[in-house]
Parts: sequence; structure tokens; C-alpha cells
Amino acid sequence: MDESVQKSCWGVTAKAVIGFAGIMMLAWLFGGPEVAVVLAGG
Repeated sequence: MDESVQKSCWGVTAKAVIGFAGIMMLAWLFGGPEVAVVLAGG
């Protein structure tokens, strides 16, 4: 049971990271590096 919980947790983490990276890439494409830096908190 612990293994399935751990896998699902990593799956959620991976999706979050991939989703965030996708948003950053879209921001970079549409707004340029400045917009991506602002979204990243810099």
C-alpha cells in the first residue's frame, strides 16, 4: 500500500513540475525572457 501512495505522490509532483515548466515555456514564447523572469519571481 505504501508503494502505491508513494507512486501517486511522485506522479502529482511530476505533473506539477511539468505543468509549471510548460507555463514558463509559454510565457517565454509569448512574452519574451522578461515575462518569464517576472513569473518566476525574479
